[in-house]
Amino acid sequence: MNTTTTVNRDPLHVAILKNVITVAFSLAIIYINGTLVHIFRKHQVFNTNSRYILYINLVMNDIFMLALMILLQVLSYIIYTLNVSFCIIMLMLAIATNLNNPLTLAAMSLECYLAICFPLRHPQICTVRKTYIVITVIWVLSLLTILPDLFIIIATRPAEYFHSRVFCLWANIFTSPILEKKKDVSNILFLVIVWLILFYSYFRILFTAQAASVNAKKARNTVLLHGFQLLLCMLSYIHSISIEGLSMLFPKDTLAIRYVISLLIQVMPRLISPIVYGIRDKMFRQYLKRYLLPLNSNIYPENVQKS
Repeated sequence: MNTTTTVNRDPLHVAILKNVITVAFSLAIIYINGTLVHIFRKHQVFNTNSRYILYINLVMNDIFMLALMILLQVLSYIIYTLNVSFCIIMLMLAIATNLNNPLTLAAMSLECYLAICFPLRHPQICTVRKTYIVITVIWVLSLLTILPDLFIIIATRPAEYFHSRVFCLWANIFTSPILEKKKDVSNILFLVIVWLILFYSYFRILFTAQAASVNAKKARNTVLLHGFQLLLCMLSYIHSISIEGLSMLFPKDTLAIRYVISLLIQVMPRLISPIVYGIRDKMFRQYLKRYLLPLNSNIYPENVQKS
């Protein structure tokens, strides 16, 4: 079953406007997230803390996703079709990065649970080395999930196909119904596991920690925020369905629907990560003030206890 999705082209002025909006908004988010990564790398208080290491992995995923999206969108408007091999590489990197986010949220929730419920053992369990091992495992799991798709395409397509050109969409490359079902099963399995971990962490914190503990309350709120972030991650799973459904209702507005849905689902949620820690977390907030507001450079965030 070798079907492809046909995509019409916008008029030049509309294409320019869409790209300017997407690129400007994405670059603003990348700049904020990049500032957080810079702060993390420069200060030992962050890069020796497992919680912040996991968080920065989430932030870097968002940066990578936005960069890939900008690249693919601009190229699709400028030259329309891309080399199939290049498209496959870009799509697989984007999917792997997207799969990383739910797993990273699960790891961050478990870290909160261990910090509150096992405060004495937490430093021994959540070491820097073990945290980077967890991140490596997350990447390996994400790549293993999509590598079978690549192997099937290589086995079933002639060599000439990989030198041809196509509009770069997942549906135009991975057209097998088996791959579609496999993707659905993988997504459901990932989400079920991550939701179970979030619920387990939240209720263990709720019932194990003292009700009056300020740290426990903050940890519960953090896990709830991870749940909200996971809901935003789940929006990517209804991306194609939303476009198809709305396009059937409004066939003349397919291009506008595709653009707005992609902006709301792929770009807007990337603002959440810097808000959760970059603004809510006292330690990061003080460093952000120091970097973004030079007049506050006399503040010494090392003396501020993190939230």
